[in-house]
Amino acid sequence: MLSPEFASPADICHGIAQRSRAARLAADLSQEGLAERSGVSLGTLKRFEHTGAASLEVVVRIALALRLESGFEGLFVLPKFTSLDEVIATPRKRLRGKKK
Repeated sequence: MLSPEFASPADICHGIAQRSRAARLAADLSQEGLAERSGVSLGTLKRFEHTGAASLEVVVRIALALRLESGFEGLFVLPKFTSLDEVIATPRKRLRGKKK
C-alpha cells in the first residue's frame, strides 16, 4: 500500500474498502449479512467494496457493524508537541475573526 503522502484520495478510499472487505470476510459475513447489520443497502455496500466510493456515514456504519469504529479515533487529531523546540518552530496561526 502507498504511504499517505503519495496516495491519491482514490487510492486511500480503495484501500479502506479493501480492508473493510477483508474484515467482513474475517468475520464470516456475507455482503448481504453486513448490509443488513449495518443498515446500508446491498448495492451501496457492493459499490463501496468494488470502487471505494461511499459517504462518510456509510463507512462509519460499516465500521460500527464490524466493530472497527476505533479506527476513527486518530482521524484529524492534531499532532502533540514533544519538545519546546517544536512549539517555538511552529508558526502561530491567526484566530478566525481576529486581526493583528
